[in-house]
Amino acid sequence: MIGGGAAGIAAARALHDAGRDVLLLEGKDRLGGRAHSMRLGLSGAGADASGVPGQVTVDCGCGWLHSARRNPWTALAGAYGLTVDRTPTGWREQWRDLGFSPDEREAFGAAWEAMEAQAHGLLAGVDRPLADAVAPGPWRLLIDAISGYANGAQLANVSLHDWAAYEDAATDDNWAVREGYGTLVARHAEGVSVRLGTRVLRIDHRGRTIRVETDAGTIETGAVVVALPTTVLARGDVAFDPPLRDKQAAAEALPLGLADKIFLVIDGPAFPANAHLIGDPHSACTASYRLAPFGQPLVEVFVGGDCAEMLERESDAGAADFAIGELLRLLGRDWRFTPLARTRWRHDPLIGGSYSHARVGMAGQRAVLAEPIDGRLFFAGEACSATDFSTAHGAYETGVAAAHALLATIAVPG
Repeated sequence: MIGGGAAGIAAARALHDAGRDVLLLEGKDRLGGRAHSMRLGLSGAGADASGVPGQVTVDCGCGWLHSARRNPWTALAGAYGLTVDRTPTGWREQWRDLGFSPDEREAFGAAWEAMEAQAHGLLAGVDRPLADAVAPGPWRLLIDAISGYANGAQLANVSLHDWAAYEDAATDDNWAVREGYGTLVARHAEGVSVRLGTRVLRIDHRGRTIRVETDAGTIETGAVVVALPTTVLARGDVAFDPPLRDKQAAAEALPLGLADKIFLVIDGPAFPANAHLIGDPHSACTASYRLAPFGQPLVEVFVGGDCAEMLERESDAGAADFAIGELLRLLGRDWRFTPLARTRWRHDPLIGGSYSHARVGMAGQRAVLAEPIDGRLFFAGEACSATDFSTAHGAYETGVAAAHALLATIAVPG
């Protein structure tokens, strides 16, 4: 099992529970991949009334149980004793109507519905950029910003057919795990044999026995599930012998977009838990702000697409200043915000981005990426999902599917 993210963990768990001898290899020093919860210490404004620093849990990567009622991680959270918060996301709300009036939100909602109708009307034709479904007008920039959040890329770079496959399958129930989505994903690997800090360099599948060459030695096995980000496969960081050019081309057609987070500590009047703001609804480069998630003294700043790419080139202070500037323009000077942490997923050498989108005309490459090779090499990951890509539950489902395909191919001993 290669790759300790949601897909690799799901596959390893399914095979382990079926009585197979499983080893999960992960290059990083932790499990979870793009599902990564961190426990951060607070000080100063984040301290309690006695001045003692507190701690908060944040999700650096995936944080929402999308399509939560059918999301398998929802039931697993309950089984592991974790807390699922069903509070509405508030994404369609603007706290105190700051900078985005009810009339403007109504007009934007109408523009969004028109875009969805136009997009579905174009599905019968050849694939095209999602941008072709968005009419010129005052809300095109905000729709582009939302594409950055949802797809990790701007409208012009997203396949309309791919976008519709996700939208038509998704539901509006988006919940959160108080202890962290990354905590939940890592918990699912308990009891499975894992080697952290082990990078796979080459997979020799010429003979009956597959040889997996790592920076810590060679492992021989009868079958492998490869659950690596498309960036890693596209770059050829893991060599296949014989080469798998169709897989590499599929990975190149399904690049990882970018979505990043900045976490700010609040010093000022209290926000209601899980309130929401859009920084500037008239800009394609603006952040979505989750105020006081779970009632914690934090703001979770979310940026995507070209805006996230720009901020990754900024220093920590520069990225925080962008977010703080947007907040202060809306809120005034009664609040102060102190940077606590940020993500830079594009700069993570073992991941290199956030979640996949299909290039225009390339939505069918998801099936190519997922196709097994010779009944011995199996592939999993969110990019392999036809409809739930970009999500941890899509990753989970492809991991379980790969495990079941492997079990159907190789008989369980005695």
